[in-house]
Amino acid sequence: MVTNRPTTRDIWEWLGSVPDPEIPVISVVDLGIVRDVSWEDKSLAVTVTPTYSGCPATRVIAMEIETALRDHGIKDFVLKTQIAPPWTTDWISKEGRAKLEAYGIAPPQPVGGPDRCPRCNGKDLKKLSQFGSTPCKAQWRCNDCLEPFDYFKCI
Repeated sequence: MVTNRPTTRDIWEWLGSVPDPEIPVISVVDLGIVRDVSWEDKSLAVTVTPTYSGCPATRVIAMEIETALRDHGIKDFVLKTQIAPPWTTDWISKEGRAKLEAYGIAPPQPVGGPDRCPRCNGKDLKKLSQFGSTPCKAQWRCNDCLEPFDYFKCI
């Protein structure tokens, strides 16, 4: 049991270092799937909304969150899954979008697909496949630099 209870701000910071297992450059906080952190009496509650109900990384994310909490001395906690409202790419933080782009993944756009290549900023783009390296991404190519890249689908 933690004797000096950490603040929720501390816990948000700790969770901000938990990477998404499919896209390790972005944290679960930047991805927007950690919805709430709160103390309920002496127990910590962390509420998570999966990106979609069939996401194969959901269990790994839960284990990584549990590990981060235990590593910081939190023993009494509950992970809650909240499916409504459903997760949307609008919940990805501004920092998370920048991290995706720096990693070479075009961040989600509200209409039509990527607006530019994350590698060269070229605008002549072509969708190669609706399916990318993970279910949440599509495969595109830049006709300016001829490099393929993933696009994080807008949900």
